Amino acid sequence: MNKNLKIAIEAAVAAGKVIMEIYESKNFDVQTKEDNSPLTLADKKANEVINKFLLPTNIPLISEENKQIDYSIRKQWQECWIVDPLDGTKEFIKRNGEFTVNIALVSGGKPQLGVIFAPALNSLYFANVSEDRAFKVSLAPNDVRIENILDKAEEISPSGHENSIRIVGSRSHMNDDTLQYIEELKRKYGKEIEVVSKGSSLKFCLVAEGEAHIYPRFAPTMEWDTVAGQAICEAVGLNCISRETGRPMTYNRENLLNGHFFVSYEG
Repeated sequence: MNKNLKIAIEAAVAAGKVIMEIYESKNFDVQTKEDNSPLTLADKKANEVINKFLLPTNIPLISEENKQIDYSIRKQWQECWIVDPLDGTKEFIKRNGEFTVNIALVSGGKPQLGVIFAPALNSLYFANVSEDRAFKVSLAPNDVRIENILDKAEEISPSGHENSIRIVGSRSHMNDDTLQYIEELKRKYGKEIEVVSKGSSLKFCLVAEGEAHIYPRFAPTMEWDTVAGQAICEAVGLNCISRETGRPMTYNRENLLNGHFFVSYEG
């Protein structure tokens, strides 16, 4: 396995352990950032753990919880890590378990490696895009040895929509644009549409493992919210398409705010 992918898996699992310690203590220390999004002690502690694993790789790092680096510097990077130490902080605060650690490696603006770990669900997803395969592991609570993790990995794949279409909707961000898109799909395919709600980057994972067929996201996201999920989806042949450009989303852009996009076979 790719050395950097192993490091990313170890970092995600270690961060998940710290997150769960705070989750179970119920001492979240919730603050509000400048953009009115929540920040908890778990976000900060997980970020510290991930930095310790990734900084020794000497690959530059973009993290939601690090000080953001000016694009005049970032545009010179051939590759970089992009990290969300705790994706789905609102789900974490609600205590519904649907939060993740997201770690991805980007080269030339394209996702190369992706790791998504949902520590409350003991579910780990990872992929190397160049190998055209993605995997899921159901971890025991204290199972942190990389050898054990890899031994348990099972390959995942998407599924077609023969009788009905399952659409992934955000647990916290369903809006009118998404509802209109669902109506358009009903008219296009003449099939029953089922909406599956899920928080955080787990929405990407549902499509990658065939539990849903399409994930439209017509609400704001940042690069660290999506890049690991895109890597996993692209590794199994799915497309993560910008609604604005009609092309796959790219990363380490000047503006780290994503536009609207959708994940599907159609692309």
